[in-house]
Amino acid sequence: MRVSEKGQITIPKHLRERAGIAPNSEVTVDFDGGRLIIAAADGHAEKANRARLERFLKALRKLEGTGDQSIDADQLMKMTRDR
Repeated sequence: MRVSEKGQITIPKHLRERAGIAPNSEVTVDFDGGRLIIAAADGHAEKANRARLERFLKALRKLEGTGDQSIDADQLMKMTRDR
């Protein structure tokens, strides 16, 4: 991707679609740890990320308490290292 003399870039269509950025829509631009973050101003991408996080947390909750409580951390580490 190249930046024009006016500081403009063209966001590829597949990335705009994934981020929920529609033609003529507003976007937000933030700076975080050396990165520019461009997002749809309507929060579509944020809503999608939150939904994905909720699905992940739900899956983790299902696993809670299913592990073998008789195995301590040292035993588990030995089992996973010695494969």
